[in-house]
Amino acid sequence: MNKIALFVISLCISHHAIAAERIAIVGSTTVLPVLSQAAALFHQQHPEVIITVSGGGSGVGIAAVIQKTAQIGMASRMTTSEEEAKLSQVDNIVIAADAVAMAVSSEVYDSGIHQLSLQQIAAIYRGKVRNWQELGGLDARIVVIDKEASRGTRHVFAKAVLGNKHARAAGATLISGSNNEEQGIIARSNQAIGMLSHAWLNKDVRGIAIVVDGQAIAPNMVNVRNGSYPLARELRVLLPKDASPMTRDFINFLLSPQGQGIVEKAGYLPVL
Repeated sequence: MNKIALFVISLCISHHAIAAERIAIVGSTTVLPVLSQAAALFHQQHPEVIITVSGGGSGVGIAAVIQKTAQIGMASRMTTSEEEAKLSQVDNIVIAADAVAMAVSSEVYDSGIHQLSLQQIAAIYRGKVRNWQELGGLDARIVVIDKEASRGTRHVFAKAVLGNKHARAAGATLISGSNNEEQGIIARSNQAIGMLSHAWLNKDVRGIAIVVDGQAIAPNMVNVRNGSYPLARELRVLLPKDASPMTRDFINFLLSPQGQGIVEKAGYLPVL
């Protein structure tokens, strides 16, 4: 191939790179798996669009949209009144529903801890109950895992269990970040409890039921759908009203049957 042909190819590649639209998506690690898969499929249909998806927590995603450093924010909690004041030109779109599960190490579950009341969970996180034996389980100190303040899962948990989304958890042993990080900590321990999206439970990280009015309510999508699970929440994306047509097309794809199929496969409840 001669130099002129190489130069023409180089120009075409450069032109394509310049013409490509880039969409940055930032925020909740609960929402991240859905948008990552959706972004990959959308890119197959629109190869001229480059989509990057990264975590950091709901607070980070909301702040990124406010500061205009991302085109889409991911959130697994409601926005605060302070945030709302800065989001008047942003659409807050529900894409799925989820259960925040109280997750324990499999050894804790196997010792007999299959359910706890909100009051018992609060006592653990406030440091008033420190051994699983006090709750009918194994004789072991409770490793209490809290989440970073910016995490949506933490806001939902703290509001429902501790009465205030900003409440301290005096009994916390560790503070984790992403769902993936917390899942790993619980799996490696034999005496831990933490808060995780339902989709991150497995044989080593077991979700326990929450006792409400004497009835044990499991953290599953059936109970999210019927409204009985007390730690249910909506999963959202934040889209500026002046978003580009392609960015809005991506959100429409996410809300389409194909996109909602991704939601369901990820372990969440579709909105369709």
